[in-house]
Amino acid sequence: MYGCSPSWKADWISEPDLRLILEQLSRTIEPAPFGPQSVSLSHGLHFTGGEPFLNFPLLCKAVEQARELHIPSLFVETNCFWAINDQQTRNKLQILKSLGLNGIMISVNPFYLEYVPFERTRRCVEIGYEIFQSNTMVYQLEFWRHFLEAEIEGRLSLDQFLQLEGSLNFLRQTEFFVMGRAVYRMGNVFNQFFETHPASYFFYQPCDPPFLRHWHNHVDNYGNYLPGFCGGISLGDARHLDLLINRGIELEDNPILRFIVENDFYGFYEFACQLGYKAPPQGYFSKCHLCLDLRRFMSLTRDYRELQPKVFYQQIDKQ
Repeated sequence: MYGCSPSWKADWISEPDLRLILEQLSRTIEPAPFGPQSVSLSHGLHFTGGEPFLNFPLLCKAVEQARELHIPSLFVETNCFWAINDQQTRNKLQILKSLGLNGIMISVNPFYLEYVPFERTRRCVEIGYEIFQSNTMVYQLEFWRHFLEAEIEGRLSLDQFLQLEGSLNFLRQTEFFVMGRAVYRMGNVFNQFFETHPASYFFYQPCDPPFLRHWHNHVDNYGNYLPGFCGGISLGDARHLDLLINRGIELEDNPILRFIVENDFYGFYEFACQLGYKAPPQGYFSKCHLCLDLRRFMSLTRDYRELQPKVFYQQIDKQ
């Protein structure tokens, strides 16, 4: 979905930048529907990554600062790699709760299963419910149930998962974001249940979910304000979020943003082709695939300030 990998440098957000961004976000964040002590996927604020538990002291500092600023519905998202035993798992979650964390979201899908033994995921879910009760979210719940029914232990490669009875059909029925590294590394899987189309098929389709929206956006560790799940696009510097909100996006100075915001993918495609872009002969799985491939090419032609961080485009098609 993004371009995370162990080959990235550990460019953790600095504590001063963290504080500056949280102070501005605190003025706009809406609590979950059942109140500021509850959590939901698209309300409040969540800390994610990469994997936030890779730097537990910084995660603790982030939770502490967010609570000082009275940010509601605060939770963390994790893949549970760190949950190696009951005591360590319980201790870390209790520490975070004591600092003001309201809940936890545990990522469960076959891509994490390749690297994180399922018993760690199961441990984190069980102890998460013990400590956070109903503020423990499992995403995606369908995969969690499927893994339990299959009595999975340890790790499984994606190929091994697909060989399990019913897994391919199960994968077809679950929510998929056909974007990010997946479009380059998972073509052999996607070809089994997604059609590909030429660029013209997507020219006049609006972005879905909406590119510009007031809910579930992200700030990366470099300070870029990202629209929704669109890795590699910066609407501006989140360290100056108040200014960005008051002044708006300067489309004249951000030509690629202008193409995307105005839903003119025909113009974006023609612009890239004039600079030497060649469409892949197999076509595109989604509009996000088209957009990413165009942006990846454009990042090689010159420095566009809206195509951030640069390392995203250097890493996007790697393992």
